[in-house]
Amino acid sequence: MQSADRIRIRHIVDAVEAARQFAEGRTRRDLDTDLMMFFALVRAVEIVGEAAARLSEEARRTIPDVPWPHVVGMRNRLVHAYFEIDRDILWTTVTEALPPLAARLRRVLDEG
Repeated sequence: MQSADRIRIRHIVDAVEAARQFAEGRTRRDLDTDLMMFFALVRAVEIVGEAAARLSEEARRTIPDVPWPHVVGMRNRLVHAYFEIDRDILWTTVTEALPPLAARLRRVLDEG
């Protein structure tokens, strides 16, 4: 795997970890009342999608069990429909979809 791809995978893992920290001890309802938390989670997910979009095709083929089009699509939705973000989907993404993604990508990084 190319060095640039490893860096982008590290960016994804770091952004997921940041999102996890932002959401830790919080609830879905906090997204409705804490604007800073909302913006922080949106930005973290945007970074995940942007880094995924910049991965080489080779890297994506190396990790075929990751739904890359969905990861990038989430970023695109957040960026282009910023006033119409479904907070339930954002919360589910952060709390349910991103942790397994980060775990999978950590294994890729550990494998070398």
